[in-house]
Amino acid sequence: MANRPVQKKTSSQPHFLQFNNLACETAGGKVIFATDEWFAPARNLLKRDPPEFIASAFTEYGKWMDGWETRRKRIPGHDWCIIQLGVPGIIYGFDVDTSFFTGNYGPYTSIQAACLDQMPPFTLEGDRTGMAASPSQFDAVAQLNSDSWEELVPMTKLKPGYSESCHNYLNVTYPHRVTHIRLNIYPDGGIARLKVYGIGKKDWSTVSSQDLVDLVALNNGGVCVGYSDAHYGHPRNMIGLGRADNMGDGWETARRLDRPKVLKVDEKGILQVPGFEWAILRLGHPGIISKIEVDTNHFKGNFPDSCKIEACCLTPDEENSLIRNQWRSDKTPKWRILLPPQKLKAHHRHLFSGESVVQCGPVTHVRLVIAPDGGVSRLRLWGGPVSNNMTRPQPISKL
Repeated sequence: MANRPVQKKTSSQPHFLQFNNLACETAGGKVIFATDEWFAPARNLLKRDPPEFIASAFTEYGKWMDGWETRRKRIPGHDWCIIQLGVPGIIYGFDVDTSFFTGNYGPYTSIQAACLDQMPPFTLEGDRTGMAASPSQFDAVAQLNSDSWEELVPMTKLKPGYSESCHNYLNVTYPHRVTHIRLNIYPDGGIARLKVYGIGKKDWSTVSSQDLVDLVALNNGGVCVGYSDAHYGHPRNMIGLGRADNMGDGWETARRLDRPKVLKVDEKGILQVPGFEWAILRLGHPGIISKIEVDTNHFKGNFPDSCKIEACCLTPDEENSLIRNQWRSDKTPKWRILLPPQKLKAHHRHLFSGESVVQCGPVTHVRLVIAPDGGVSRLRLWGGPVSNNMTRPQPISKL
């Protein structure tokens, strides 16, 4: 078995990698149609975990591959599939990952998109290895007219799945909400993973200011816009759906090297350390936060000793300026304390409300500060949305 290591952030990576994968299976993404799935089913495209390769693994249809792979086409046309996003939203880029598909990757791809008022009533169930779409399935999907959907990515040459070339990053400029995408490969072949990076777009007109909503949740439009360290897991994981499956489904930093050689605590039992780590998240909608959850689920020997949460209200221009400067600027936000320093426990769901949460009015951004380092699996910020006339900022800078 071979697993590709988590890729380190480099200056050459596109800015959109900081955002959410709207198509991931853990966010509810699913494949509802595929022309052919002979060697490997299309549902593999949406797996959260990195692709793996097992040299000795074969099925009755051929070599087992951790991705979507079609048979060598001997009829007219090309292969394609339709993916229903788990979280509809605005798309800023794709990662078409061909990992381990070296002599059998799809040579070219294009991607189309649509916003459908109603979800199509059909889907693909079970293991479809060795199968192809039936005539009735082709007839049903034809009603979607997917061949005429908006083209987000024109026909583009892909690179083979070696470690140095497997990530095919594709930027997108399309300001409209998307619910479904069509992934085309020309004419056939394999792709290991498809990640659809963007920001969820919720219809807030149906939500009252009296409703208690998780304002930072992935499906409500929350997004990570800055962080100090993400050595083992990205902060965006904290706003995912449900509770974390494991440590890999959370935010975890490296151990800080400025930890004191001998640790001491204050009268509240909180470690006295010089350093800390932080993550900044933009709420899906400005609001007044009244209830907070900090979940260290699965982090047993590596949970933070303590945390605090700060909040502020930023305009789009202010956010963009801070992103360009990686949140290091003379004009830093006027952070206000939302949650004073709190001692944390291992593998525990910490709930704060009432007097524990400082009432600091409407906010657009929060900064979770952990000391000295460690992991948090989920962050929930419940509150009521407030009216807002600001246009959401376009992500323009990499972190």
